[in-house]
Amino acid sequence: MTSPRRDQMDPMAGEARARYRRILRFAAWHLVVTWWFELFLPRVGLRRLTERNRSQRMRRFARRFHGLAVELGGLMIKVGQFMSSRLDVLPPEITAELEGLQDEVPPVPFPAIRALAEAELGAPLESVFASIEEVPIAAASLGQAHRAKLLAGNAEDTGLSSVVFKVQRPGIDTIVDVDLAALRRVGGWLSRIRIVSNRADVPALIKEFAQTSLEEIDYLNEAANSERFAADFDDDNRVTVPGVVWERTTRRVLTLEDVTAIKITDAESLRMAGINPASVAPVFASVMFDQLFTKGFFHADPHPGNIFVTPDSASAERPWKLTFIDFGMMGEVPAKTRSGLRKLLIAAASRDGKGLVAAISDVGVLMPSADTAELERAMTQLFARFGGMGFAELREVDPREFRDFGAEFGNVIRSLPFQLPENFLLIIRAMSLTSGVCSSLDARFNLWDSVEPYAAQLLRDERGNLVNDVAGQAFDVVSVALRLPKRLDGLITRFEDGTLQVSNRRLERQMSRLIVLARRAVAAVIFAALLVAGSVIRSEDLVFGNLVMIASAVPLLYGLWPGRGNL
Repeated sequence: MTSPRRDQMDPMAGEARARYRRILRFAAWHLVVTWWFELFLPRVGLRRLTERNRSQRMRRFARRFHGLAVELGGLMIKVGQFMSSRLDVLPPEITAELEGLQDEVPPVPFPAIRALAEAELGAPLESVFASIEEVPIAAASLGQAHRAKLLAGNAEDTGLSSVVFKVQRPGIDTIVDVDLAALRRVGGWLSRIRIVSNRADVPALIKEFAQTSLEEIDYLNEAANSERFAADFDDDNRVTVPGVVWERTTRRVLTLEDVTAIKITDAESLRMAGINPASVAPVFASVMFDQLFTKGFFHADPHPGNIFVTPDSASAERPWKLTFIDFGMMGEVPAKTRSGLRKLLIAAASRDGKGLVAAISDVGVLMPSADTAELERAMTQLFARFGGMGFAELREVDPREFRDFGAEFGNVIRSLPFQLPENFLLIIRAMSLTSGVCSSLDARFNLWDSVEPYAAQLLRDERGNLVNDVAGQAFDVVSVALRLPKRLDGLITRFEDGTLQVSNRRLERQMSRLIVLARRAVAAVIFAALLVAGSVIRSEDLVFGNLVMIASAVPLLYGLWPGRGNL
């Protein structure tokens, strides 16, 4: 008698295994496709072919990932949401297709939600709430929310009547574990590709994503984040935060004040309420700047579904407030990183390319060994040409100009050793979403218009440190002056010895191209020799001749793919 299969004994284990394998198959296939079209074909002279159908490939990938994410849910939705927010680095074919993932998540049937909630609260819902709406007001990748009314006694104690009852999706713990295991495997693949591993520590990024995801499914952590965020903006009349009903909150159940209002990107509803959408954008940007550059504790998921505009007739200055919800994904900016970000913001506002590169180094994005001279030149050119332009103005720039600048700028970027510091993924996500929301509120929104006054305020706030800065610069000048005679003496000595080396990046690139051409020529000669030899030997010794002819493929591939050493 045969024993039953493990999958038949434990259906959940079988489903988890199938989910894991499906994610890996999807990732493996598209990594191979990307390698073929973006790395291999351009190296064999077929760059135009890859560029001609790139948009179609991107749309196809985005549609397939969209379908996979909606079907599987879990962290795949989060990955898709992150990709949809990366308007700065991902093509519009991908971001536009994945944009719907912010809201497009099928709800869990209410009986399953009821069972989980009652198990968590230890009582029937009828004894906890006066009423509860079975149709959810929001369904997210990790949980869903229902409106409810507190019982009279609870309402009197808390000062709240209408609440939002948020419950995790059943089995989400297992799903998150499986998705993280799959992402770690994909990260391992990527870390073996040198052009990726030289630019980012992929396992560290996935570790950060994992930590954030695990925190997000702990509603006690979210409730604490909500109260901390509220305390940060306690004296700010621009921002409101829902209160927490701690008596009805557990690790998998969260009960909050119902603060549902106008979705921040619902321009029609805003106008009907007498609110100009264009006036909301700079306030929202300023509030996000405060979180990142001043408070150091920021909302890392400020997509439109998590921000409401709440009319406030009591305020004459601004008859509305921004209401933030969903504090599961939060980030903290360490003091050193925050100082670097403030310098970066000031340098960007003043179009200071050299200062911007120095700030990027302070933040920790550039390795200490990076030679930044070329990057400083490229950033100065970038500011001179495109600085101050909004998205609408950038659309009017000749695409060929973008292409030419992008090619030169890309060469500079690829030559530098980059790394992403801790929590930087969340910072990038927050700023990307902020830019996207502001642009949807006002098509001509110019981020510089918000950056410049904010940077000016930072400068005013930091004037107390001006004396220290000047003293530090004076000390640097004195140090350089004291070291100068010794350095000049050493330079003259090296010149006399013939050991002086001069670095010229353009000359080095030309030499690299000559080396590549030489490799191709040698590989072609060896390929031809082996092919001819194999065909001659084949008439006398079929097996050995075939082996020699097959071996000729090695120098052929080497010649067609001379840049493999860069991977």
